[in-house]
Amino acid sequence: MSPASTGASISVDARTPVPSSETPAAAPAPAPADSRLTPGGPGYRRMSFALFLAGVATFALLYSTQALLPLISDDFGVAAGEASWTVAAATGGLALFVLPMSALSERFGRRTVMTASLMVAVGVGLLVPFAPSIGALVALRAVQGAALAGLPASATAYLAEEVRPKALVTAIGLFVAGNSVGGMSGRVITGWVAQEWGWRIAVGVIGLVAVGCAVAFRLLLPAPRHFEAGSLRPRVLARAVRDHLSSPLLRRLYAIGALFMTVFGGVYTVIGYRLTEAPFSLPQGIIGSIFLVYLVGTVSASSAGRLVGRLGRRGALYAAGGTTAAGLLLSLVPSLPLVLLGLVLITAGFFAGHAVASSAVGKTATHGRAQATALYQSSYYIGSSVGSTVGALAFHSGGWAGTVGVGLLAVTGVVAITALGTLAARTAARREAVPAH
Repeated sequence: MSPASTGASISVDARTPVPSSETPAAAPAPAPADSRLTPGGPGYRRMSFALFLAGVATFALLYSTQALLPLISDDFGVAAGEASWTVAAATGGLALFVLPMSALSERFGRRTVMTASLMVAVGVGLLVPFAPSIGALVALRAVQGAALAGLPASATAYLAEEVRPKALVTAIGLFVAGNSVGGMSGRVITGWVAQEWGWRIAVGVIGLVAVGCAVAFRLLLPAPRHFEAGSLRPRVLARAVRDHLSSPLLRRLYAIGALFMTVFGGVYTVIGYRLTEAPFSLPQGIIGSIFLVYLVGTVSASSAGRLVGRLGRRGALYAAGGTTAAGLLLSLVPSLPLVLLGLVLITAGFFAGHAVASSAVGKTATHGRAQATALYQSSYYIGSSVGSTVGALAFHSGGWAGTVGVGLLAVTGVVAITALGTLAARTAARREAVPAH
């Protein structure tokens, strides 16, 4: 007889399920674990080192001829303006192709585009030492720059997809550090090698270094797990570009990036000519070592966030422009210590301004951030091409003072555009303060 029929009490153990006529509710499904990379996790170090090497290879190749321009001028019997095209063609090619490459990476994948870009660029790099004429050298450098456009167009997007948000800034910082180290080491290595064996051997050495970086990059970079392919729809790309270019703030940031790079490109393209002449007459190896000043830029770029915290974005841009202008004026003095101090100030001001402007682009764009960043990079490298060419022409016609004049004109543009932004912000604030009727 059942307990219910006898009136006996029922003792239920806590571990014993209670029968029920109702269907038990389904337990909630556990939240999917975040499988993106994070510091200390599997694959993060490999990914970071792979992109660091990609950054080293990219900037070592991109600016491999910049410290060698006096030697290239002597070899081909051309003036500084013509030799400077070996730099301008590479940065110009990158500027023109960075937006199309960003679209290709949306369709074919970030790792695929980065790998193809590096392999083509290092292949061309191995041909550069055999250029028979200045025209052939410029053409090879243009192709090399176009190929390298796949790196900045894809690396940031890869990191945004594969790394957890809290670790993203650190991961991007490592890639930028690779850019800085590559730009600096490429110039230093070529300077010392060229002093002993000539510019052709020097760029050949950079090509071999880049081959090693490219192979290690492909072997180390983890396969993407969060990439979702998009379609190559020109209308979507054109709409995003149109929206970004219609934003007054983004237009100002693009112009500021281009103008800062005009100063930097002009100064570092011509400084070799300046230091080989009297009263300095420095050997090529020492001139290449001048590019160790880039380390100052690494510090100033990393400090840009604190500068914005103290002065605001526009205040930080004013400070960066003023520092750059002070360095330009100081470099006019025919004293090597003062010229070097001037380069320190120019480099610190440039990298701080670039960091402030580029970070503001990402914060300002509400959609299509890859295209917004690509447009900034495009304007940035156009500024490099203009600066290296115009700065060299100004040096040919007016000496170092001519190059400084071009730089001061560009800095004036930065200050004027920033002042325009200040005026626009104040006008908008006044309009918001007026009560609606």
